[in-house]
This record gives sequence, C-alpha cells and structure tokens, in this order.
Amino acid sequence: MIEAPSPNHDSREGQAPEILLLHYTGMKTGAEAIARLCDPAAKVSAHYVVEEDGCVFHLVPEDRRAWHAGVSTWRGLGNVNARSIGIEIVNPGHEWGYRAFPAAQMAAVTDLALGILARQAIPARNVIGHSDVAPVRKEDPGELFDWQGLAKVGIGLWPQRRPVQWSAEEFFAKLARYGYDVADSAAASRAFCRHFRQAKLSDVPDDQMAALLNDLLIQVG
Repeated sequence: MIEAPSPNHDSREGQAPEILLLHYTGMKTGAEAIARLCDPAAKVSAHYVVEEDGCVFHLVPEDRRAWHAGVSTWRGLGNVNARSIGIEIVNPGHEWGYRAFPAAQMAAVTDLALGILARQAIPARNVIGHSDVAPVRKEDPGELFDWQGLAKVGIGLWPQRRPVQWSAEEFFAKLARYGYDVADSAAASRAFCRHFRQAKLSDVPDDQMAALLNDLLIQVG
C-alpha cells in the first residue's frame, strides 16, 4: 500500500463507519484522480484509491471522514460521508471511455475490502456503489463492475431469483425498504440494475427485477 495523504478530511463526529462505498474515479488517468483527491481546492477525497494494475493508495485514515459521497442517502439516512469508508477504483467511467475492471484491480479491491470488513462492523447490505446512494446523479461503479464476484467471497450481497407478483408501486416500496431513495423512480430502477441486473438496465421494474429484489429482502430479513 502506498501512502498518499490527502488534506481533505474531517471528524466523523462520533459516527462509526457502517457503509463501504465503492466508486470509479471517472477521470482519464489514476494520477489525475489522485491529484484531485489530494487537492485542497477540490474539497473531495476518499480513503483509498485502487489503480488498474492493483496498486492501492491510502489517502485518508479510516477513523476520519473523507469527502466522496456528496448529496446521498441510504436506508433513509443522509450524511453518508460520516457513515462510510470510500474506495475510488480507477476507471475512466462513462464520460471518458468506460471499460471492464482488470483482474489485478479486482483482486486488489477484494483484498482491500476484506481487510476493511474485518476491521469495521459493516453489514453486507451496506456494501454498495455510488449510484446506489445517489441514483439521480451517479452511475458508478457501473454495470461492468463485478459485484457478483465480490459477493462470492463475502463482500456484499448477490441475489437469486425468487419470483413474486408485485405492482410497480409495490416494487418501489420494497426498493425503498431495501435502502434506495426512490423519489426519482426511473433513476432508482436503473441504479438497482447497475448493481444487481447488469445485463439490462431499465427505467421501470419487471418480473426479473422483482424476483431479485425479493431475494435480497429475504436475505436481510
């Protein structure tokens, strides 16, 4: 791990981390992203950055609040920065040529996340992406990110299909119960797909999405 201290952090004000929030950097290079995350004028940061070759940079101590989530909510609560640890994963993103995440990078993300989860009391349902907490504003880490692979080793959740008959209204009520802000239902639907049904993004729920959400809700109890 490479130390690259950022000045952009402050107190968690007594809030323990309960979310692991994954992002892509959305910039042309990792070096540009790290420079921005360490620039006092930018007023943004994350706890860690993972390069495409698997190098991990440590920017902010886990006991401090990094500034990565912006305006966001999860499970009805805001102030996500105070409640989370943020990992920025180097990828140009949808604006600059979104591409698959290399195996070396995903291996490093896996090892880093497992270490964080061993140190912090973060439930599996709270291992999420930026688009999950800010579906109107954000798309990252996006539909090419291997959430299923992470879940297989105990990082986050992955659903099986449990068919159920729900109306659209019931689906969004259940989606809000799981954690999403559904004020913009189309954005919430797309965000759910980016995480849990990546092969087909949709603005409206369908039977497959309902079956997946149903299983997630059963998993969390």
